[in-house]
Amino acid sequence: MPIIRVPYHLDESLPDLHVPPSAGSVTDVNVELPDADVWSRLAALYEAVAGAVEAEPSMPVVVSGDCTVSMGIACGLQRAGREPSIVWIDAHGDVQTLETTTSGYLGGMALRLLVGYRPELIAERLGFRAVPEERVLLVDARDLDPPEVEYLAAAAVRRSSVIDLSAETLPDGPLLVNVDLDVVDSALLPGLRYPAPDGPDVPTVLRAARAVLDSGRVAAINIACTWHPDVNGTRGVHEQVVSSLLADAVRRDR
Repeated sequence: MPIIRVPYHLDESLPDLHVPPSAGSVTDVNVELPDADVWSRLAALYEAVAGAVEAEPSMPVVVSGDCTVSMGIACGLQRAGREPSIVWIDAHGDVQTLETTTSGYLGGMALRLLVGYRPELIAERLGFRAVPEERVLLVDARDLDPPEVEYLAAAAVRRSSVIDLSAETLPDGPLLVNVDLDVVDSALLPGLRYPAPDGPDVPTVLRAARAVLDSGRVAAINIACTWHPDVNGTRGVHEQVVSSLLADAVRRDR
């Protein structure tokens, strides 16, 4: 099982993004990003991610610093002849837009970009084709802003809780699975960039991910390590969660 490390949070390099040594062989994606606007920088990074994913004949597992890298993963799958559906496991909806966001955080638009929002920003530069909303399953998303609630009420995006996630709830076709680890209750996973309380514990999230893997249709996974890398005393907890997800992916890929 190929593991691709993308040590970035958006266009910020994260040299300390750690992949547990037990994971085996790891390929790093490191890019000399252009001195340009953030969308051009992200497009350059995701072009490299798409190339790394396209080159892998088996299920790649990406370990990254955020969810927006899923654009590069999905593009790589498309280039390899696989049109992915999306399973988005996240405490947040990630369906904001530049017009609705109050924080300006681009990671809060990651899923919206995948379903066709403002393709001139990144998608057209990569040759990426938007994923139809009805082929997207949003899991958890307990922390939504009002514009996201409004969008999802009218969209064809399907919803599920973490507990109810099963093979029967999944969209058709090959699956790109994005697991943002902030889906875990913030009291149990310290140092998160955007902590959300009242979430599931780690075993519950692992069971949900296992149910998706056991479908046999997972084409690629992004494990989004959305925490601050410099929080003292958190590395052991973080490593344990990532190790468990990688172990499940390896088990399914055999």
